[in-house]
Amino acid sequence: MALAMAINFLKYKKIYYLFSTTLVVVSLASIFIFGLRFGIDFSGGSILEVDFDKRPENPAIQEKLKDLNLGEIVLQPAGENEVILRLKDINEETHQQIISRLGEISKVQEKRFESIGPTIGKELRQKTLMLVIVSLLALLIYIAVAFRKVNFPVSSWQYGVISILTLSFDVLITVGSLAFLGKFYNVQFSIPIITALLTILGYTINDKVIVFDRVRENLLRDRRDNFEELVNRSLNETLGRSLSTGTCALLVLFFIFLFGGETLKYFALTLIIGILVGTYSSLFLAAPILVDWLKLRERK
Repeated sequence: MALAMAINFLKYKKIYYLFSTTLVVVSLASIFIFGLRFGIDFSGGSILEVDFDKRPENPAIQEKLKDLNLGEIVLQPAGENEVILRLKDINEETHQQIISRLGEISKVQEKRFESIGPTIGKELRQKTLMLVIVSLLALLIYIAVAFRKVNFPVSSWQYGVISILTLSFDVLITVGSLAFLGKFYNVQFSIPIITALLTILGYTINDKVIVFDRVRENLLRDRRDNFEELVNRSLNETLGRSLSTGTCALLVLFFIFLFGGETLKYFALTLIIGILVGTYSSLFLAAPILVDWLKLRERK
């Protein structure tokens, strides 16, 4: 018991609220001021994948193509000598000019060329938004059902609402970070980023369920405890597990970010940001909100 009560998490909840509010304001400002740099998956454009005999450096490719008026070109290494070029929508004449120019650097073979129209990109954005909303609703239902036997002193649906609220916080801060990185480091919002965001939802809901499940177990064992003390004890009991799980995941993702190549780099970075924010919200945001919601209801 002494070890379990070693850290008084809830003592500093006002600091957590202030810090979290600051993160939300900064993220919203980043999104509205900078916007998101949508990749061609969402905005439309062309994808050209080529295989060189000896892959040149990216600056050499950019220099060779700069006078073709292609706008911004995103280059992604793929395999030992392959490169994927993502650029604005181009016609067949420009397509052939690109192949010809690349052949002047090193012998090249085209492996794939496809165009994504703006209509398809718009439809994909709408489906992605719907997918995130459906995922959040499914998680809300899951939490409400999982905690249906715990209705004292907090109703089961409140666990679900707090989980969705903090999950939305996790996604918002991550997306705000991507807006900032898109403005200053040219990070594009793409299908791998969406995959990472959905992975974050699954990972962080598991973190929050672990905390709330320990609260439930302690409530079922002893309902006479002061609820705030019980929640604080539950946080202490799950702290080691949350930190060890997060640390292991982050170690793997850091190595992927450093050595996984351009294709996986920003996928890993999105997961790193999401896991850091999700672990924070599970320990320092979800539980304090649960306690303060009860206090607010008791005052009424």
